[in-house]
Amino acid sequence: MKQHLIVLDLDGTLLTDQHTISPKTKQTLMKAKEAGHQIMIATGRPFRASNIYYQELGLTTPIVNFNGAYIHHPRNPSWQAIHSPIDMKVVHDVIDSVDKYQYENLIAEVIDDVYIHVEDKSMMDIFRMGNPKVTIGNLRGNLSENPTSLLIHADEQNVPLVRKHLQEVHAELIEHRRWGAPFNIVEVVRKGLNKAVGVSLVAKYLGIPRERIIAFGDEDNDLEMIDYAGIGVAMGNGISKLKSIADEVTGTNNEDGIADFLMDRLKLA
Repeated sequence: MKQHLIVLDLDGTLLTDQHTISPKTKQTLMKAKEAGHQIMIATGRPFRASNIYYQELGLTTPIVNFNGAYIHHPRNPSWQAIHSPIDMKVVHDVIDSVDKYQYENLIAEVIDDVYIHVEDKSMMDIFRMGNPKVTIGNLRGNLSENPTSLLIHADEQNVPLVRKHLQEVHAELIEHRRWGAPFNIVEVVRKGLNKAVGVSLVAKYLGIPRERIIAFGDEDNDLEMIDYAGIGVAMGNGISKLKSIADEVTGTNNEDGIADFLMDRLKLA
């Protein structure tokens, strides 16, 4: 069996609904590593909120964070990290233009620093993971460098309106995604960025061809990655649009869908 690159989204894919890696999935991934395959994470999360799983799996590969806006190698400081933030002028334009929609909050992240427009206890729990430096207050005054990502937290009924507006007014400069349930959050990153961009860079670095990339995902921020991978696998709990373009559909994140697929495809049993 030739060496494959296994690419894992985190939420709704590698992680169960309890935000853990199931014993069976972990054991299967260890078997894949022992068989000589490479494993990497590609997530919308910042590194501080994905490092716990990187360490748990004992990974030694680069990681894609912020849906491709930050690609780096946690175990190799000499590896050239790629950070592609949004230009500050674009951020201000976006903030100004969504003012007419009733958003609840704005959050900007600069790699591992967090800027929150309005203090919100429920949001604080999400963004405190990994113990980042958190600044609360008006983004226009507090944000002094180009952010890796901008998050717009809105009422559920307003999220489609915000996305439609972003597409109509700012499509040439940004990409935007909706977070999976239960978060009514639109994530904005620089134009041209997605997980596939990062995965292709890492695959090239590892010397693994596209046809031997197996990628797993469940949400709309996985679309390009699943399409790019030689073997794109949608989770059983994934959105229908992802399943329609995937090469394969496996079990859900709570049913060891990753483990069952890899055991069969890579003959790991």
